[in-house]
Amino acid sequence: MPNTAADSLPQRLSAVREQLELLRAIFDPASLSERVAALEAEMSQTGFWDNQEHAAKVSAEHARTARRLDSFRTLERDVEDLTTLAEMADEDPTLADELADQVASVEDRLAALEEQRLFSGRYDAGDAFVTVNAGAGGTDAQDWAEMVLRMEMRWAEKRGFQVELLEASPGEEAGIKSATFLVRGENAYGLYASEKGVHRLVRISPFDSASRRQTSFAGVEVSPVVDDVGEIEIDEDDLQVDTYRASGAGGQHVNKTDSAVRITHRPTGIVVQCQNERSQSSNRAEAMAMLRSKLAERAERERQEEIAREKGAAQDVNFGSQIRSYVLHPYTLVKDHRTNHEMGDVNRVLDGDLDGFVRAYLLRAANDS
Repeated sequence: MPNTAADSLPQRLSAVREQLELLRAIFDPASLSERVAALEAEMSQTGFWDNQEHAAKVSAEHARTARRLDSFRTLERDVEDLTTLAEMADEDPTLADELADQVASVEDRLAALEEQRLFSGRYDAGDAFVTVNAGAGGTDAQDWAEMVLRMEMRWAEKRGFQVELLEASPGEEAGIKSATFLVRGENAYGLYASEKGVHRLVRISPFDSASRRQTSFAGVEVSPVVDDVGEIEIDEDDLQVDTYRASGAGGQHVNKTDSAVRITHRPTGIVVQCQNERSQSSNRAEAMAMLRSKLAERAERERQEEIAREKGAAQDVNFGSQIRSYVLHPYTLVKDHRTNHEMGDVNRVLDGDLDGFVRAYLLRAANDS
């Protein structure tokens, strides 16, 4: 959405109206309204809450659809108000600043609503498991992995998502070897899918007595939360289940039983682990949920690769590729190699300001599809 000093208010107003009409065609508010009514009718039926799992899914879809419809209707009214305010500003120049502020507010909300159209994948609207692994680089890489973990979790919190750390394996000297957290919120998986891949750091190593420049790597894996257990079938004979003592906070909080669980899926080599819950059974249940999610992500990735082969397209479906570089020395810059989107304020990015990078990637992916 254009929003520079060179843009006149009439031009921006015209662009706002055009954008609203484009979104009207995409969102189809009449269909959204019909869907909300249908869901409300289902929710009002006798015995609806007898099946808690189904009721939860219907309620979640109703809330999501109603929010989307309300967002569009509110923007529609606000754009109409802008037209009235613009006419008043023509007669009273003192209203120009208020008009500019209102236009900027509508532009921001139009951009946020437009983001919704970028999520069309099977699991995009749901929650996600996010795993960060230290790559090559020894202690520096483990320290970098912890920085990436903090960055990804801070981004979730900035967007108002719920975040729960499920497992963290500390490094030998600093940082972490790996960690997994659960993020809950609308389009969490669709958003975090843009973070899959290798994140590269270049800096003066704080762990090198000679203060040499060090390149470190951390990998981010993202998988959707699969609520339907029957959707992904897992043969118990394919599993190797190990238990170990969960790391505690020290003192009376140290876990004195082997409650942490690690599950290896032999056919694929996928390994998941959980130590967040107090009981072994709870950790096993959470680990199984993570395994189903990783298997679902694997199946979806294979499906996308098959589609790319059928199209004869050279699409980037390798989630393990290097996606972004964070340079702290000899200059400061964060650059996404998929979109060329960049930002010079590295600390701001590391503090969770990822919206620009994610939006650029989602727009590119939408245009490529």
